[in-house]
Amino acid sequence: MQKSFLIVFYLLLSFLVSGQDLTLKVWPDGAPNDNGMTEPEEKYDGVRVRNVSEAEVYVYLPEKDNNTGAAVVICPGGGYWIEAMDHEGYDIAEWLKTKGIAGIVLKYRLPYGNHEVPSSDARQAIRIVRKNAKEWGIDENKIGIAGSSAGGHLASTVGTKFDLGDKNGENEFERISSRPDFMLLLYPVISFNEAIGHMGSRKNLIGEGNDWNLAKQYSNELNVTKDTPPTFMVLSDDDKSVIPQNSVEFYLSLKKYDIPAEMHIFQKGGHGYGITKKNQSADIWPDLFYNWLQALEII
Repeated sequence: MQKSFLIVFYLLLSFLVSGQDLTLKVWPDGAPNDNGMTEPEEKYDGVRVRNVSEAEVYVYLPEKDNNTGAAVVICPGGGYWIEAMDHEGYDIAEWLKTKGIAGIVLKYRLPYGNHEVPSSDARQAIRIVRKNAKEWGIDENKIGIAGSSAGGHLASTVGTKFDLGDKNGENEFERISSRPDFMLLLYPVISFNEAIGHMGSRKNLIGEGNDWNLAKQYSNELNVTKDTPPTFMVLSDDDKSVIPQNSVEFYLSLKKYDIPAEMHIFQKGGHGYGITKKNQSADIWPDLFYNWLQALEII
């Protein structure tokens, strides 16, 4: 018994000292919805994952003497059929950590016919961070969400459709707000309008039908309100996968409500560079984002 206690103690001490990853299940007691996936989760092309049927968060906490109190829930992209966990997930979290910002990478469940699944995971991830904010050294009013490509669509879905918590909710999480305080969107899918949207992401999330009422629910340029959080966007003019008009339309919708927003369209960069695939866009955007957070007095 004493030996087991010492092992647990030293493992915990190691985590606190070295900042090792903390992994939590998003729905430890079972999710409220199901994506029907029964095949085992598997890695694809390195650290990309598919067949995701259980959501998890991977927490990267900064050192106490460098902590700004801010945090970002990170949604990797992958067209809603895989998730690029490395350059659009873990690597972003590692960089945030060096800047005193907690990075929480979300491995969300992929939809497989249930379009409500990914966004329910992302909202719950924000609630998890708020619930643990004090313990993790996070200001519960400085919790943002980030996403790349389809992960940017997921992030912008949560940023435009959230709840502020139900004080009469049956459990603690229902009483916690799922609204992000800011958004970081990297070359995001925004619209499901056939003229400008990424049809692969649309098909994988809501199916092949032409139900515009459903597509409109996920055309996030149409869902901005006065309560949508401040947003920082990065994209490249030569992106042929998700055309720049996605971000432009979202920016214009934000400005209708005078929501603070900053958008950088780089000449070169293409799509899918994240934070570590070196090019003009990937090299420059992190510091610009950090400066933007400073300008908003989030850090």
